[in-house]
Amino acid sequence: MKQFAVIGCGRFGSAVAKNLYKNGYDVLAIDENPEIVQNISEYVTHSASLDVKDEHALRAAGMRNIDVAVIAIGSEIKSSILATLVVKELGVKYVVAKAQDELHAKVLYKIGADRVIFPERDMGVRLAYNLTSTNILDYIELAPDYSIMEIVTPEKWIGKTLEETDVRAKFGLSVLAIKHGEKITVSPNAQEVIQRGDVLVVVGVNEDLQRVQEKV
Repeated sequence: MKQFAVIGCGRFGSAVAKNLYKNGYDVLAIDENPEIVQNISEYVTHSASLDVKDEHALRAAGMRNIDVAVIAIGSEIKSSILATLVVKELGVKYVVAKAQDELHAKVLYKIGADRVIFPERDMGVRLAYNLTSTNILDYIELAPDYSIMEIVTPEKWIGKTLEETDVRAKFGLSVLAIKHGEKITVSPNAQEVIQRGDVLVVVGVNEDLQRVQEKV
């Protein structure tokens, strides 16, 4: 089982840590504020109050055994950068770091972050899509120009196979899964028939995702 560390347990970090623990994973929560650590301690496997920039303290906390570290430090850019650098040097395989802006993100990638996220911006984009489009249920940005989208099956696709809709050729999109109520078909084959009420999980370039919204 993967072991996670969440460094910086404000609102975002706490939510990540608690949900990972709720889903059955071992979670180490770290924050410099003892009160925050005390409040989250019963919702995670282990918790520690320490200087997130201190390599020796992080090593002593067991960071070498962590598979994935989430650097969820918000306003203190210096702490965010140094914590990212330290956990990579300690051998953490995959590091996800929260960034304030594009410059911050660029620095995080330079020092070894495997993925950089913008929680507030991403949530704003998802909400905008949900408010302005009746057939988009969810939207996740994977990269600046590449995303995953959940869309309600368009009327003109009902009763057709994936091959007949020709989604890839017409829109440049790949269908990752089809949700039929509680059932989910992952990597559906070309002969899978799309039914009324199905939700399609598609991935592609943002321009193509925009195009499918306009034409279906």
